[in-house]
Amino acid sequence: MELRSHCPINYTLEHFGDKWSFLILRDLMFKGKRHYNEFLEAGERVSTSVLGDRLKKLEEAGIITKREDTVKKSRILYSLTQKCIDLLPVLLEMIIWGGENDEGTEVPQEFMDQARSNKELLLKQIRDALAAQHLSGQQVDDTSR
Repeated sequence: MELRSHCPINYTLEHFGDKWSFLILRDLMFKGKRHYNEFLEAGERVSTSVLGDRLKKLEEAGIITKREDTVKKSRILYSLTQKCIDLLPVLLEMIIWGGENDEGTEVPQEFMDQARSNKELLLKQIRDALAAQHLSGQQVDDTSR
């Protein structure tokens, strides 16, 4: 990928400058979705062409991986990489901001309370769970913790 500049904000936007990429990562990180059809069923109703394009871009950027599902070999299983799990604090801040500013938020109050009172513990719990779910067989970089 050719970058417009090497500004850190530009670099991030080049990878996640659309809402669909973040929603896919939300589904992988917080909603336990791992298959193409599960992403299609999200409430935001992404089109099949946009979903396929974003999954491909996220994979090419090393944010997610895909492999054959061991249970049903005709399905593809998507997983987070360590590079993606390193984005957890950013997504948590987005959840907190949205949860505090959207009167109709879907975020459980218990989650918001924990995010406010002990964010570091919450991050560690989520990070550990994601690593256990997604990084089996992948190299885990402990320096990001």
